[in-house]
Amino acid sequence: MSLLSSIATGLVGVLHVYIMVLEMFLWTTPRGRKAFGLKPDFAVQTKALAANQGLYNGFLAAGLFWGLVHPVPEVATQIRLFFLACVGVAGVFGAATASSRILFVQTVPACLAALAVLFG
Repeated sequence: MSLLSSIATGLVGVLHVYIMVLEMFLWTTPRGRKAFGLKPDFAVQTKALAANQGLYNGFLAAGLFWGLVHPVPEVATQIRLFFLACVGVAGVFGAATASSRILFVQTVPACLAALAVLFG
């Protein structure tokens, strides 16, 4: 695997750890509310849903990191591409249902990382 593809995959993984932390632990804090444009009462009402969503982002990050450390390069490539595709699809769905900004925060980096994996 090329260094560029590893860095790109790792950055997408780190991004999803950050999103997980925001959703699971910081949702009702000023930082979490600002990140998602939430009013305090709505943040409190949706805290459990956000934590569940954050858990899924953690799973995406775990899969990306697994692809970085898997000892068999061919399998590592498949793992990376699968989880990057999951991130991309989640970003498209989020952009269609929540905020178009998600397309640029999630889908574009995932697609760029997938291209780096494919051509790296």
